[in-house]
Amino acid sequence: MRFQTFAALLLLIVLAAGWLALDGREAPDHATASVRPSEAELSCDVAYVHDGDSLRCRDGTRVRLHAVAAREVNETCSPGHPCPAASGAEATRALKRLAEGRTLACAPVGRSYDRVTAVCWTPEGTEVNCAMIRSGTTEIWPRYDRQRPICA
Repeated sequence: MRFQTFAALLLLIVLAAGWLALDGREAPDHATASVRPSEAELSCDVAYVHDGDSLRCRDGTRVRLHAVAAREVNETCSPGHPCPAASGAEATRALKRLAEGRTLACAPVGRSYDRVTAVCWTPEGTEVNCAMIRSGTTEIWPRYDRQRPICA
């Protein structure tokens, strides 16, 4: 009887450790979480980078990077939004280096203020959303990352 109790306790510990490892995030649905550039539905020939998390394609499409939060152009952060320590100007420069004048493959996730929210990749396969987070100029927006994880 002691072995069964020990085994049950050990199982509970392993399950609890796995749950804590998710750090409050839902486990990703691998069928939808990791779209690759070849599966992207939108080709965006980037004409202009507006700020650290949004850009405009030559065809006029406005794209907002999914699950990424940057300071606004005026260096503020909207109430309730993540607020990175880096300036909006730093984030804008980082996105320009990654995307301006290039053609990105983007997978639309939704819409926000007449913009397509999307996960985008450079022609070399770099996930732009994740690269912006790793640059330290933006923050991941957990609310949206739980819906469709980036950096997958």
